[in-house]
Amino acid sequence: MPSVSVGEDASVPQEQAIQTTVALEGGGTSIAHARQHATDFLARVRAEHGLPVSQRATDLTRLVVSELITNALKYAPGPVLLDLRIADDAVEVVVWDCDPVLPVPRAADIGRVGQHGLEIVMAVAQGFAVQREPVGKRITARIALFDHSGAP
Repeated sequence: MPSVSVGEDASVPQEQAIQTTVALEGGGTSIAHARQHATDFLARVRAEHGLPVSQRATDLTRLVVSELITNALKYAPGPVLLDLRIADDAVEVVVWDCDPVLPVPRAADIGRVGQHGLEIVMAVAQGFAVQREPVGKRITARIALFDHSGAP
């Protein structure tokens, strides 16, 4: 059982956050490392916290992590942070980078080669948000932990 911290007002938080963060410097193995980190995190969520995590959720999380990290490493001139956290019945994939330019979804174009990452993320995520930060930006995508139709 995770430790529970007591706030300054002596209140005890309702639930301890389930999350993990990793810094990525770039390089040939960063994207694969980020995908594996996401897979390992969701396996721990299932095993240690007993939360239902479908194979679909794991696959979609790996896809979203891959697309967001790829874009961050391609366009941002510096390190990237990947934060994964459980919020209600979803996993939030949060990517911070130091590029202040916010991504803009492009119109669908079947003739365009590449540059479909943001379209893919927005298509598979339950929620998607982009926020400018004091240094750079933060992109958050929410993915359901389990398929509500009953599929594993």
